[in-house]
Amino acid sequence: MEKVLEFLKQTGFYLLAAEWKSLLMVGVACLLLYLAIGKKFEPLLLLPIAVGMLLSNLPGAGVYHAELFADGKIDWANFTRLGGLLDYLYLGVKLGIYPCLIFIGVGAMTDFGPLLANPKSLMLGAAAQVGIFITYVGAVLLLGFTPNQGGAIGIIGGADGPTAIFIATRLAPELLGPIAVAAYSYMALVPVIQPPIMRALTTPDERAIQMKELRKVSRLEKIVFPILVTIFVGLLLPSATPLIGSLMFGNLLRESGVTERLNKTAQNELMNITTIFLGLSVGATATASVFLTWSTIKILLLGVFAFSVGTSGGVLLTKFMNLFLKEKINPLIGSAGVSAVPMAARVSQVEGQRARPGNFLLMHAMGPNVAGVIGSAIAAGVFIALFG
Repeated sequence: MEKVLEFLKQTGFYLLAAEWKSLLMVGVACLLLYLAIGKKFEPLLLLPIAVGMLLSNLPGAGVYHAELFADGKIDWANFTRLGGLLDYLYLGVKLGIYPCLIFIGVGAMTDFGPLLANPKSLMLGAAAQVGIFITYVGAVLLLGFTPNQGGAIGIIGGADGPTAIFIATRLAPELLGPIAVAAYSYMALVPVIQPPIMRALTTPDERAIQMKELRKVSRLEKIVFPILVTIFVGLLLPSATPLIGSLMFGNLLRESGVTERLNKTAQNELMNITTIFLGLSVGATATASVFLTWSTIKILLLGVFAFSVGTSGGVLLTKFMNLFLKEKINPLIGSAGVSAVPMAARVSQVEGQRARPGNFLLMHAMGPNVAGVIGSAIAAGVFIALFG
């Protein structure tokens, strides 16, 4: 009987009495699983995040130990004794490996041609990053977050999950779980959040503007671009080099024309494996003690604010530029300056066709869209340089 009682005391059902908050987190994980599977909200990463959250919040499972990563440091002395499956996977996040590998895959899948064909779209991508910096100011001055935490939270406005994870591990590892969930949730909600803002800031005539077909970009331009960007950004902002360098390396695999095998691997096998490991380990950090706090609610609210301001910034700059341009730009493409590739560009296309059937804005919107990826990585580099 003693052995039976001892066994029962080791079950998760018994431990739930002392860790009842874990049951709430299991419910949150199941909700995310529903959104990923039932609603198809960013399922490729939201599903692994939800499973990681589920595993780490099962009492007694011992797959993740937050104490091994306390105070932003790795407790190597106790790692081999306490380390569980997700502790080992989380090292890839903590050491900044997974976000950079994801960026290699993103670069391999990205065509910078629309940006090179219309360099003005670089300004639209930069304007969309205004949400990051306004949110940083609000988080620090109004809601009591530290400068480090404010920088990590503000990056949510770039709608770039890997960048948000990369900066959170360096500036605010204690907020990694809520920041990652917020970043990928808002990426999935791009088609819901952006259209009302785009319609509110533009007139029907502006939304119906047709744009000329983009010029054809030469192969040489596409090869030289990632090399020059890596050198320029690396010299200007060394802290952004890991992300920008990885992004441009992946793009060079695509555009060089001599590494097709590596290009396919970066786009498929490497991207898929890293996404699984990244999602599981990030989800594991969303434990009850971290997630069920007022800070999480503030982060979720700040995230949607940052994303909304970023969307508005791109649209409003386009309207301002049109005051001086002979060939008008459709303001809808300015909203694609956030980094949600290619969802934000698709939203611009849908809204453009709604205003004027046959209006094709997708390739025009891809310019600001890929510029936003570069912009959010640079913004992360600025915060890391200032507070890292």
